Amino acid sequence: MARPSRPSDPESATGELRTFFVTTRTAGGRSLFQTTRMAELLIDVLRSCVKAGRFTVHDFVVMPNHIHILMTVSGSMTIEKAMQLIKGGFSFRANSELGFKGEIWQRGFSDVRIVDESSLQQHRAYIDNNPVRAGLASVPEEYPYGTACLKQRKLAGAKAPVE
Repeated sequence: MARPSRPSDPESATGELRTFFVTTRTAGGRSLFQTTRMAELLIDVLRSCVKAGRFTVHDFVVMPNHIHILMTVSGSMTIEKAMQLIKGGFSFRANSELGFKGEIWQRGFSDVRIVDESSLQQHRAYIDNNPVRAGLASVPEEYPYGTACLKQRKLAGAKAPVE
């Protein structure tokens, strides 16, 4: 299995806040995240890492056989460590909570360093529209395993009248 490309500059691994667009796939391209329980567990792993202050997730989408994440890591953490927390945390929980046995992830991941607002917006749009391009939804907000849908739900809940 080929290892994904890693165009980020290794010299800028730590030292300041850095934002990345990251993609990682399942082992063998299997559609492990097509079930609600697997997709929601992966989202919960992301939430747990954010809540613990490990890194910031701006946007994500969990596709059937891969995930895209737009995230910011602190100067004291490498992108490799952040991905280890996500992938390892999910693998551990899938085994212990869902009884999943076997390999989940491909080796490595690909990343793009976000250096300006234009790149940030382009990658946000890519994440939001990934389920639409894949034929899984007609608009980004319809796909339940991405931030477009979650942000819309949160906004709708915030606008609901208080009784």
